[in-house]
Amino acid sequence: MPTTTNLSTTVHQVPTAHGPVPVTVTERGQGRPVLLLHGGAGPDSVAGFADLLAARGPARVLTPTHPGFAGTPRPDGIDSVRRLAEVYRGLLDLLDLTDVTVVGNSIGGWIAVELALAAPGRVGRLVLLNAVGPTSAEHPVADFFALTLDEVVNLSYADPDRFRINLAALTEAQKSVAAGNRRTLQTYGGPAMADPGLAGRLGGLAVPTLVVWGDADRMAVPTYGRQYAAAIPGAAFHPLPGAGHLPHLEAPEALLTLLVQFVPFAGGATADGE
Repeated sequence: MPTTTNLSTTVHQVPTAHGPVPVTVTERGQGRPVLLLHGGAGPDSVAGFADLLAARGPARVLTPTHPGFAGTPRPDGIDSVRRLAEVYRGLLDLLDLTDVTVVGNSIGGWIAVELALAAPGRVGRLVLLNAVGPTSAEHPVADFFALTLDEVVNLSYADPDRFRINLAALTEAQKSVAAGNRRTLQTYGGPAMADPGLAGRLGGLAVPTLVVWGDADRMAVPTYGRQYAAAIPGAAFHPLPGAGHLPHLEAPEALLTLLVQFVPFAGGATADGE
């Protein structure tokens, strides 16, 4: 993937009802604004795709680190996905960004949905990458917190061996960050990584929405994704072959192709999908 040269990282003090919340945001590229929200794999998991999108969109890509991830502080009051979405609404207000394309993976997709519901005047388009959030009796999301790391990898990728982690090779600092990420993920998503009330609110989404699903995902199976898309007015659903729960890692070029068809990065016509 290309390396973006005009890259900067800023800690923004975002005003909220719970006081100022420090949010670390890395920004790269110029053009239409894109807020790229990482999942439980952390901010490093979206950095490569952010480089690709900034260079080839072209786009102004902002990749925040969710407070509590990667060793960053999380104020006690920011303890749910909805409250985190309020922080990002404050961030868009602070930066005075409008017509923002919000792209979110896994729990980042759930945050993106809550942000689009809370700030329709700021969010212009929504892209969900193997997002979680709604409950599904027929196709529940895998119980992440009951799985070993190897089991998570096996369920998350089309080619798990490319992404397997040797825990014995991690430093104590890396282990500490990983443990903090896991605690933070559970704080935001709860033990079930779902909100029973979310499905009933998806009909309130009023922005063009693209739902992309790696078809090898066994953490949140494609049928779950189709149900997600069907609950959002006018949403398009696109399966992505050769990818699992993190399509931006396994199929970045194919994902980029879908995004440039969906978002008018260069001011051209868009294709909203099937």
